[in-house]
Amino acid sequence: MPGMLHILKLAVGIRDVAHLHAVQTARLAANPPLRHQTRNSPRRAAEVVDGGSIYWVIAGAILVRQRITAIVPGRWDDGTACADLILDPQLVPVSGRITRAFQGWRYLEAAAAPPDLASAAAAEGESALPESLRRELVALGLL
Repeated sequence: MPGMLHILKLAVGIRDVAHLHAVQTARLAANPPLRHQTRNSPRRAAEVVDGGSIYWVIAGAILVRQRITAIVPGRWDDGTACADLILDPQLVPVSGRITRAFQGWRYLEAAAAPPDLASAAAAEGESALPESLRRELVALGLL
């Protein structure tokens, strides 16, 4: 998809993919739809919602993604304006990649995004590895 663009974001305070799932499940039940709020709205929002995802960095590695279905104006609890990234609740494991910490979010070009595990390495068994082992192997440069 030529116009597609992704967002890369640190999952601050999240221990692993299971923890992200639990936090998001509670958020979705309390205040649907599932959203991630961010101070700055992406200027390239049209490219992001055209098939883009948010790629979550958990414990120093890109491990999972979620489709961004919309980007709409939102409000923090204190009434301050922000942007709501509306997310598909499905977490899609990706072939892990170590990345350095950064603040805020970054654009991630489609060509630079790690492939989904189901399409990239299922035949090799990577998707069957426990997440903690997969993360350690990624850190060692073995996956």
